[in-house]
Amino acid sequence: MDFSLPPALAELQARVRRFIDEQVIPLESDTRQGAHGPEPALRDELVARARAAGLLTPHVARDFGGRDLGHVERAVVFEEAGTSLLGPVALNVFAPDEGNMHLLQEVATPAQQERWLRPMAAGTLRSCFAMTEPAPGAGSDPSMLATTARADGEHFVIDGRKWFITGADGAGVAIIMAMVPGAGATMFLAPMDAPGIVLERNMDTLDRCFPGGHGVLRFEGLRVHRDDVLGEVGKGFHYAQVRLSPARLTHCMRWLGAARRAHEVASAYARERQAFGQAIGRHEGVGFMLADNAMDLHLARLTTWQAAWVLDQGELGLAESSRAKVIVSEAVWRVADRCVQVLGGQGTTSETVVARIFADMRAFRIYDGPSEVHRWSLAKRIMKGLPA
Repeated sequence: MDFSLPPALAELQARVRRFIDEQVIPLESDTRQGAHGPEPALRDELVARARAAGLLTPHVARDFGGRDLGHVERAVVFEEAGTSLLGPVALNVFAPDEGNMHLLQEVATPAQQERWLRPMAAGTLRSCFAMTEPAPGAGSDPSMLATTARADGEHFVIDGRKWFITGADGAGVAIIMAMVPGAGATMFLAPMDAPGIVLERNMDTLDRCFPGGHGVLRFEGLRVHRDDVLGEVGKGFHYAQVRLSPARLTHCMRWLGAARRAHEVASAYARERQAFGQAIGRHEGVGFMLADNAMDLHLARLTTWQAAWVLDQGELGLAESSRAKVIVSEAVWRVADRCVQVLGGQGTTSETVVARIFADMRAFRIYDGPSEVHRWSLAKRIMKGLPA
């Protein structure tokens, strides 16, 4: 079993690392950021820098301007991008666009790909994925999907309400999950300026790293042509798995990079800050936290790489992605929490990037399935005698 990186991938890793260090991290203090993410002007500048460096949207097929990276290759590159909270935005590998591009590449018709995927890959169009609903609609249980799509001649008429829709504000296209009576869950593509789509508000959340924040959407008689069905009618839940297994894993990759950055900041502080006659990292109370960080980061990386390898074999990797989602989200959260503790008072302020990473990372244990749901899914497999 060879864990060394091929020369071409190692070179790409180094290029991305230099780009983040030299072109992205200096913009972290840019004022064009708010409670609902980087503003469009800042995103445009970040994307332009990545485009000039030849690093934009590396995961998509070469036909759409990317590098056609496999999942293990993405794990290496996305971790480097994640070392700055602006890095995934710059490389155009942030959520939800990264997962939406993967889905469009796998499922969309050539016409749909030209209309939506190509500008998304070029960084000129953002998207959102409208699935989660307020009670009594779909949350952790997708079978509770309440948004409906009623057939009306050559169109479907969509009615419903969604929330926690990442990137809705400023998106150009939405992938909407709705229930077609008699057929089942179905995905639809709709421009965000279509009559019948209403952005009610942006939700105030702990995180600030996603462009457009998290919105509440309402669909009122939204008419979508049959040509804008994504894939086949009734196969929405299947396509959700096509999207969500890789998307869960790419979250792991990006947040692993953020946790590594926090650990590097905390480690540097522990080597320099003096207390009780020596550097605080030489006291076991602090040194052991750093050692635990190193072990959690190693565990998270190996778990992510193994699940990515499974996906590269052409498998859906449902159990592997669930397992990775829980292990990595909880490991990197422990890392971020320890880093705040090591930094003491500074860890709770904007004096370092650690407080920002800490706040932005917390939701990772919830979105794309909370830890409890993934544990339940794995437990059901175990009770059936299946590998988990």
